[in-house]
Amino acid sequence: MKAAYIQPFYKATRDVFRIMMDVEVKRGELRLAKDLIPSKEANVIIGTTGDLSGSILYSFPKDMTLTMVKIMSGMELKELDSFVLSALGEVANIISGNAMTYLNSENYRCDISPPHVMLGATQSLSMATDVALVIPMLSPIGDFDINVSLRETNE
Repeated sequence: MKAAYIQPFYKATRDVFRIMMDVEVKRGELRLAKDLIPSKEANVIIGTTGDLSGSILYSFPKDMTLTMVKIMSGMELKELDSFVLSALGEVANIISGNAMTYLNSENYRCDISPPHVMLGATQSLSMATDVALVIPMLSPIGDFDINVSLRETNE
């Protein structure tokens, strides 16, 4: 997994959280995850096609997800309902789209699939490649992970 794949996701996440929620995020220590990826309560998977194929898993704890949607909507929410999950899917979609724009500037031509939102912290998820790079993201409203599982299609 090349570092050139990772920085665009970090930059896009930082930008989206700053613009949409006025929340600063920092990157934690990168780590590799092999085989199954542990998930948190609210998860969004977005596939990628083109020069890079694979998937991105955004994994958020419940409390952080509710706080994010409260900041964006102004509504106090207590459960991970369809409104909350739709908003979370859209946040992940925007981050991924922006990351693809950054990758495009690095001469990678990629596209994303619509987000697939899943609930459940007890699940472990299989990713598109044998190894995923986990980007821990730290913020004042909670910590979450971005699991990047990409490979060049000509490899």
